Amino acid sequence: MQPFNTINGVVLPVDRANVDTDAIIPKQYLTSVHRSGFGSHLFADWRYADGGEAGGEQGRRLDPDCVLNQARYREAQILLTRANFGCGSSREHAVWALVDFGIRVVIGSGFADIFFANTLNNGLLAIILDEAIIDRLFDEVERTAGYRLTVDLEARTIATPTGEVVRFEIEEHRRHRLLHGLDNIGLTLAHAVTIHQYEQAGRTTTPWLFDSPVPS
Repeated sequence: MQPFNTINGVVLPVDRANVDTDAIIPKQYLTSVHRSGFGSHLFADWRYADGGEAGGEQGRRLDPDCVLNQARYREAQILLTRANFGCGSSREHAVWALVDFGIRVVIGSGFADIFFANTLNNGLLAIILDEAIIDRLFDEVERTAGYRLTVDLEARTIATPTGEVVRFEIEEHRRHRLLHGLDNIGLTLAHAVTIHQYEQAGRTTTPWLFDSPVPS
């Protein structure tokens, strides 16, 4: 998992509350358990005017009115949204699609619980801010082409182009794991030495639980 520190990125506004995971990645694209290849299907029912197929963008007609297709938001790394983002089913593919599309940060006034947990396991920083701040950010994004924010996880700050600095709260264990790029497997492997020592001790004290000899 890619470590997260500081990102200065274009902001993509998705000005809707209660965006569910079927909107983020429609069910017909849940054809793989690999984390890559889902970016072209992100918000597919909104992005494509013809409905399209599950084979990617080739041969599909983009809806020019969809915010995700506007040139000013290309290469966006930060998604700005409203309350209860990621509600609905628990599909982890929703986070995979966002990350594969290039999104590293999602800022909103609230997230569905399972979606919020899935962001941590995939290196996506989810930031919760007050609705008044969210409103102001949406206004600034609309008025300014190429609007960018600088998100500093180490300092727990968001800096706007005007120099305003907004602090955000994040649990320390989430911050630590994102800074060091630790998913659940990586977090376990960080204790590999201790785990090995425990197993070695077990082979000595309870050898009948082990089928193989003590490794050298």
